[in-house]
Amino acid sequence: MTKPQLDPDVADVAPNEPALTAYDEQHVVTYIRLLQAEGQADWREVARIVLHIDPEREPDRARTAYQSHLARAKWVTQQGRLLRGAGSK
Repeated sequence: MTKPQLDPDVADVAPNEPALTAYDEQHVVTYIRLLQAEGQADWREVARIVLHIDPEREPDRARTAYQSHLARAKWVTQQGRLLRGAGSK
């Protein structure tokens, strides 16, 4: 597993692969932050702070990025892969 970055830039859309990707490994912290914020903060605030996308200037991009990254965070967690193998490579 590659070392996750603390605050990496994000793609407009998260991966939708059936396996863990290098992008997923690099964005573990992003996924954790999204999962922690779910239900606690407005999605627009989360998009601005966590994803670095201004929902006022780019509402469609912000919403798509937020939804796809949150869905990917849930998938990674549900598959039990979020932290698996963190020290194995």
